[in-house]
Amino acid sequence: MPPEEEKKEPQQDSQAPPTNTAPTPAELEAIKAQLEEERKAKAAAEAALASKDARIAEMQGQLDGLRVSISEAKEGSEAAAAELTLAKQAESKATSKYLDAVKLANPTIPGDVITGSTIEEIDASLAKASTIAGAVKANLEAEAKEAKVPAGAPPRAEISLEGLSPREKIAAGIKPKE
Repeated sequence: MPPEEEKKEPQQDSQAPPTNTAPTPAELEAIKAQLEEERKAKAAAEAALASKDARIAEMQGQLDGLRVSISEAKEGSEAAAAELTLAKQAESKATSKYLDAVKLANPTIPGDVITGSTIEEIDASLAKASTIAGAVKANLEAEAKEAKVPAGAPPRAEISLEGLSPREKIAAGIKPKE
């Protein structure tokens, strides 16, 4: 708007009655009641906001505590994993030494027959190998008993001339005796 128009006051119609812009007492009471309700609503909203802020702060503290717990749990888990690795290595060494000791303690059983990666497997392998070795030994002893060879040299006997041709018989007769 141009500045000249701003300075002009609205002209009142001289024939129209003047308007009263002041609120009536009932309107004032309604406005005051509405203002009071809005103040109460504002106070309730501020209280809810403060409560929410307190709850957020509480939850943030819990979150920080959980993060610390998770960090401690990870450290504990890593330590346990390292300890487990060391225990597995120790078990492996002990099992290897046990396998060597079992092979040395059983010289009648071939070493490559006794195998296993745990003590239980080694013991089972030893039991199976012992059973097999016992069966082989029993078979060899039985064969040895069946094929008894007399001690010493066999007695000397005359050469059997049966089945020889006349020429072979003559050759055997002129052969010098030792």
